Amino acid sequence: MHSPPKIPAAPRPLAQMSSNTGGTLRGSYDASTGNAVSSSAPLPTLTSRRAAENTAFREKVRQMALPLAPLVQLTTGDVHPRFPATLLNFWLLTDHELESLASFYHQRTPCVWTRHYPCPVAWGPSMPLEEKRRKIGKFIGLRGCETPVSGKSEEQLMEEARQARWQEDEMWRRKMPW
Repeated sequence: MHSPPKIPAAPRPLAQMSSNTGGTLRGSYDASTGNAVSSSAPLPTLTSRRAAENTAFREKVRQMALPLAPLVQLTTGDVHPRFPATLLNFWLLTDHELESLASFYHQRTPCVWTRHYPCPVAWGPSMPLEEKRRKIGKFIGLRGCETPVSGKSEEQLMEEARQARWQEDEMWRRKMPW
């Protein structure tokens, strides 16, 4: 009935330590035993290392971490379970999740509630993913998600109009040479 004394487990050899067993190769090496001595300090993440080196990256990470205020459904007062909590989560929404959000907030199929939201959007049945993302972004109040406008300057538009007029004149000259 007397139990044998417990012998403390020897540290695992360096070759046996791996990430899937919870060990870490960070720390020091004990040459007398041939074992690694684990350090309790956490490893720096890739994000923290890059942020320390690159201010533009640090700023982008800060922007993407901006929280988004959830929008409630008018009929129930519920928030969609996949409503993005941060700007990064918004950019990671899938096609299916965007469709689900539009349907949940009465934008996919127009009904009596569709126009009661602050910024209703026209939802089409076969829109590409980025158009769906832009429309949901506009719907939840994100800036820069409005309908794309022409990136051409006034001078470029005037030049295009002159060229179109010249082509039309040229067409009439060929048809009526007199």
